[in-house]
Amino acid sequence: MNKTEQLIETPSDSTGTVAAPFSFDPRTDLAAAVELAGRTLAAVRPEQYDAPTPCEEFDVRRLSSHLVAVVRRISVIGRGEDPFSVPSFADEIADGAWAAAWVPGAREVAEVWADPGILGLQLRLPMGVLPGAAAAAVYTHELTVHTWDLARATGQDPDWDPALIERVIGVVRRALPAETRGGRIPFAEVVAVDPEAPAIDRLVAWAGRRP
Repeated sequence: MNKTEQLIETPSDSTGTVAAPFSFDPRTDLAAAVELAGRTLAAVRPEQYDAPTPCEEFDVRRLSSHLVAVVRRISVIGRGEDPFSVPSFADEIADGAWAAAWVPGAREVAEVWADPGILGLQLRLPMGVLPGAAAAAVYTHELTVHTWDLARATGQDPDWDPALIERVIGVVRRALPAETRGGRIPFAEVVAVDPEAPAIDRLVAWAGRRP
């Protein structure tokens, strides 16, 4: 059992004490992250496509294409298929058509992940095999951080759910330690922020972004 799996199965509080099993269904957070990413993507304007994003290797065009690929990959993973069968970018989608492509992608995620039994299945992710509950947390994190990237690049201010983000922080801070960056860990060094900063700022700072 790896760190992410352990955190989903036996979470701990800020003192390191093992807590009771999660009282929420991680698919709920995943669905909310998919919905917010879709709204943010739909608000991108053509004159913003070439704008840089906080994710240095992506401009808005490339990040939008990647987000569509991610939502497609979440469905493929939920079906127990090879995550690498989905390219990292939806290059066949024309500029400005990403939001339209998002709609069927999001619908498919909802359908594939509808059965609660998926949470206990062993699923293949690019990082390795994880139970469905852990996979949902991983992609809630990825979608949330990339939604922030896109919002920051396009001047948007999404309606972040602080409770959802605190749950993501609780998992990712232990599954993605500050000491293991670079190489196979595609995140920059942690950026220091005020412990009382908004939850979204603390989350993206842990992912190496500057809020």
